[in-house]
Amino acid sequence: MKKIAPLVLTLAFILTVVTSGVAHSPAAPRGEVVLYRAGETECEGYFAIDPAHAGPRPAVLIVHAWKGHDAYVRRRADELAALGYAAFALDMYGKGVRAKDAKEAGQLAGKFYGDRALMRSRFTAGLEALKAQKGVDASRIAAIGYCFGGTVVLEAARSGIDLDAVVSFHGGLSFEGAPEKDSVKAKVLVCNGDADPLVAPDARRKFSDEMTAAGADFVFIEYGHALHAFTDSSYVGDQSSSAARYDEKADARSWRHMLAWFEEAMR
Repeated sequence: MKKIAPLVLTLAFILTVVTSGVAHSPAAPRGEVVLYRAGETECEGYFAIDPAHAGPRPAVLIVHAWKGHDAYVRRRADELAALGYAAFALDMYGKGVRAKDAKEAGQLAGKFYGDRALMRSRFTAGLEALKAQKGVDASRIAAIGYCFGGTVVLEAARSGIDLDAVVSFHGGLSFEGAPEKDSVKAKVLVCNGDADPLVAPDARRKFSDEMTAAGADFVFIEYGHALHAFTDSSYVGDQSSSAARYDEKADARSWRHMLAWFEEAMR
């Protein structure tokens, strides 16, 4: 994948509503469980593709939030498949390893926050599993992640893993060290809630400064009034809090911005 010069994104582009250059199909996507290995760990991913599309498809790797691989990332894979992508929801924790509650989720995610080499290796194993699936165009691959998964995809991009595009939805911005000059190959889009109390203003500024110094092609979007987990509709009612809450507008807008990002990076 070739090196792409830094981009200045105009307001017109940000507001553009696109369907990412791939046609919708009336056929239902084909989703299936895929078992693969990350070292000694067996993982359970989910691959979705629309069989109505002929030929290799641009692909999207999806990284789950802190509780683990779940129905949410599978739904996102199905949605992307319906748009003509090949989508693979990876499994960072291993087959059957899912958090029962926030405390356990913190422990599971914390293992990876404390071991970035492990984080990158689990991501890479999922990437290789995606590339191995039938119908995938391995020359056009993006990665997206939610919350914990947002940190994972940003870690992958900042470490120089070869991707066309990366999109983080309300991901954490804590990293060990800055990316090296000209090492970030992917176009990076960060979709962040303006009111997210879990991502401090200092962390946002540091991230932007480091990406600028590295010569990375990136855009940082903040959605007004949006809190953490703004794309996750389970964070409503009793599940919402002062830190995390679903925001329908921010969810829809960030999805459209992601598709525009893919259109540019993988056309």
